[in-house]
Amino acid sequence: MHREALLDAAVANNALWCDAVCRSHGYPGVFSARLWISGHHDLEFYPNVITLRPEVTAAETALARDRSVRYAVKDSFARLDLAGEGLTMLFEADWIARAPAPAGPGEPGLSWDTVTDAGELGRWETAWARGDSPQGPLFRPGLLADPRCAILACRRDGDLVAGIIACTAAGVSNLFGAGLPAGQLWASALHAVAALRPHLPIVYRTPVWSWLVVRRMIWMAWAACGKASPAATAVTLRVRRSVRPCPRSRS
Repeated sequence: MHREALLDAAVANNALWCDAVCRSHGYPGVFSARLWISGHHDLEFYPNVITLRPEVTAAETALARDRSVRYAVKDSFARLDLAGEGLTMLFEADWIARAPAPAGPGEPGLSWDTVTDAGELGRWETAWARGDSPQGPLFRPGLLADPRCAILACRRDGDLVAGIIACTAAGVSNLFGAGLPAGQLWASALHAVAALRPHLPIVYRTPVWSWLVVRRMIWMAWAACGKASPAATAVTLRVRRSVRPCPRSRS
């Protein structure tokens, strides 16, 4: 798959995942050829607008803005200057991708399974949030019924030690792991996703501050496929946002 096609897949995948999360909270988004918009939610870590095409203008991203809530724009192609819309930079990130690969054998001692019930999902989120979820559950049971999404849990000796989310064309997000070396965690997670979505490329958005960590894993054959710029209210992959910055990006 060419670089441009991988970038398009990464952007579309991320928009579908953000839509699934917002929809599960009662804020379904609207897709056009140029934008994804869910203008009224105030969910931590999730934008209100995602640009789907590089030629989108700053003015277009402001059309659905609800000034009664924080507002975030994910500038997927890092093209926009949103200062005029009252947005400030939250962080920059890179889209990265891996070509399709056979699933292969998993890591010895680690077992990956799909989360299937609300209780298990609650335990997964507690582990992902490291016990800190002040605004209540972010990942709601409706996601488990969404055929586009798979929430995977990794266990070692019966204990939940890691997790990752796969959405549509093997887009991955929300990777976490407790006590696992980064290389082992990524390798094991990618094996699990490849088994779930065989013969599809895997796409991911990594913040710039973590890019060096990913680059060390050259053996994983990740390749940079484009700069992303999220923006929110006002955040820019760039992310820009309006009121207060998120401590971490998890979408």
